[in-house]
Amino acid sequence: NAPEGEKSTDSSKTQESAMKKKKQKKTKRDPKTGREEESHTCCGCRFPLLFALLQLALGISVTVLGFLMAGISSSLLVRDTPYWAGIIVCVVSLVGFVMLCISYQPDEKTCVQFTVKLTYFLLSALGLVACVLAVAFAAHHYLQMTKFTCDTILESCQCKLDTADPLSRTFIYQDAADCGSLTSMLNLYLLLQMVLNLIAALVCLSACFVMWKHRYQVFYVGVRFYPLTATEGQQQKV
Repeated sequence: NAPEGEKSTDSSKTQESAMKKKKQKKTKRDPKTGREEESHTCCGCRFPLLFALLQLALGISVTVLGFLMAGISSSLLVRDTPYWAGIIVCVVSLVGFVMLCISYQPDEKTCVQFTVKLTYFLLSALGLVACVLAVAFAAHHYLQMTKFTCDTILESCQCKLDTADPLSRTFIYQDAADCGSLTSMLNLYLLLQMVLNLIAALVCLSACFVMWKHRYQVFYVGVRFYPLTATEGQQQKV
């Protein structure tokens, strides 16, 4: 009877030890899976969702505002109505939504995922450059308009920087019967363009930074050598 009881206790101990080992393995695996999930999530959502939504909203706003500015006067240049920057940002957001439809694979194991991520990164960089240019053009035009003296001549608004100089450049805004309303609306639209394009540029820059951070693991600070040091420490303990 005694040997049978000892066998039963030994078997129960071995089962308990096996269960403990399984639990330890699960607990070891859980932080890794959690880190992998956190690495491609942002605010509880998959990575590009928040950035794509912001880019879509800002791109639509910049595009609509650019077309409204073009409708004020037919003589406005393309650089003064930056709907092109809004269209680029909208295209970037659409690529971000396409990335959401692709199943996540760590280390870009699929060619489609790598291609879409690279396209999104490059288009975000292009959107950043376009928005910065739009801010520069809008700021330059706004500074010029603060120094204008305008007169309405034959259903067109003619503005000069220096009225005392006969050789001073004259800016003509066609299809504008009232110079006062034209200048006030253009000043408001230019300010809005500066603000919206600046925010869009910051969003595109942050999207590029997050993608770079996710790909290269924050400057390689100890990430590659940490497992080696951990295994060496375990070997020394043994």
